[in-house]
Amino acid sequence: MIIAENVAKEFTLHNQGGTVLRVMEGASLAVAPGECVALTGASGAGKSTLMRMIWGNYRTDAGRIVVGGVDVSRAEPRQIIALRRATLGYVSQFLRVLPRVPTLRVVAEPLMALGLPEAEATERAGVLLARLRIAESLWGLSPTTFSGGEQQRVNIARGFVHPYPALLLDEPTASLDAANRDTVMELIEEAKGRGCAILGIFHDEGARARLCDRLVDVTGFRPETVAA
Repeated sequence: MIIAENVAKEFTLHNQGGTVLRVMEGASLAVAPGECVALTGASGAGKSTLMRMIWGNYRTDAGRIVVGGVDVSRAEPRQIIALRRATLGYVSQFLRVLPRVPTLRVVAEPLMALGLPEAEATERAGVLLARLRIAESLWGLSPTTFSGGEQQRVNIARGFVHPYPALLLDEPTASLDAANRDTVMELIEEAKGRGCAILGIFHDEGARARLCDRLVDVTGFRPETVAA
């Protein structure tokens, strides 16, 4: 469902005299339906960079990335938008939403973008918000006013409200108490059970041990390591 083959990435530092910084080379992995794979490696090793290339925020400089049959490394913007709408979900560490949009609508929006009637979309969103212990009295407020842990749970609800065939998860259990951490792991297990391919960054060792089928150490994709 998610395939990366010999992917390379470099950044040009224009404010540093055009210095080219090679950060990744030969990155290859595959995630099958129903599988959860964790990216590991020290901070700065390239975990987030690889995730952003799969999401389509960073272009690839070599190799290819294919998600659900779509070659993300060569896709047009409209293809990336369609992929994100129906096939590839992403739960980041940070909630980015328009101010003043109510929480219930923030979570329901991915369903409405697929054409689901608003009433049905908001009902499904409410079920998930309740499961993640977001008080109903808060659903009409913008999540920009919430605590970090509440925002993370809204982000998770938004990412899981549609049954995406593939999911990218960036530290999904960070900032959560024990009860909500367990609920999020249950959601991930349910997604695996329905055949979702999941690629994630899990610094939580307990979550990684419970959820992940394999680990991929991105340190092996650093250019100096490959050259050695």
